[in-house]
Amino acid sequence: MRKHHLIKLTSIPLLILLMANSCKDRESAEGEIVSELHPAFAEFDPENTEIYLDGYNVVVETNGLPNHKTVYWGLGHELYQAEPNVQLTPSIIPNFNGAATLRVAANPEIASSTTSTSLGAIGIAISGAYIFNDQEGNGPLGQAASSLDYTGGHIGPGQYHYHLEPKAWTNDDENLVGIMADGFFLYGRKCHATGDHPTDLDESGGHSTFTQHSPDIEYHYHIENELYLNQYYLLFAGRYQGTPSRIN
Repeated sequence: MRKHHLIKLTSIPLLILLMANSCKDRESAEGEIVSELHPAFAEFDPENTEIYLDGYNVVVETNGLPNHKTVYWGLGHELYQAEPNVQLTPSIIPNFNGAATLRVAANPEIASSTTSTSLGAIGIAISGAYIFNDQEGNGPLGQAASSLDYTGGHIGPGQYHYHLEPKAWTNDDENLVGIMADGFFLYGRKCHATGDHPTDLDESGGHSTFTQHSPDIEYHYHIENELYLNQYYLLFAGRYQGTPSRIN
């Protein structure tokens, strides 16, 4: 009896240790729960987006609407702007419901391998509208460049979205553009840490430095300072460095 009793007692601290390690491993795998949103989220238009924490994740809900002028609002809308040189697509913004949700890790990490982007939304801009890649209808963007408005956006098939540097609020500067589907932020062509165009970007246009939103060293993307068709700057022509989530 005494021997059996001894085994039972010594099993208890062992069980506690195993449970503690299990909890620690689970926290490490899931990331760290944060209590405050990243300061960069304050840049997003509160009229078009709702952003909140949910456990280990950040949830970005958007109505999909841009908060600036464009010809794609259509005649009669208060934000309509005539752009006679734009070859319009058949649609206008008010005819569609472009609302969607993105759920990403509050502390995103570089993945073990990169992931290619796909057609459709690959990020959400601070305006509330969507970020698309450098393709249009399974072909190069060049075939649709004439339909892009002054800020690099157009509508189709049912969402207003940007392919190019959105000059409505960033033009060769360090301003925040939005968040990508892998949870990393996208900034303009210049780097806050140096005040100039970064020279250490990886194949996705990303690097790790501090930004105007955080003194900590963080990985983030930039619009690459390379001309496309001799006159445009593509928003995001690379692959995700993190693990992307769906925007739907």
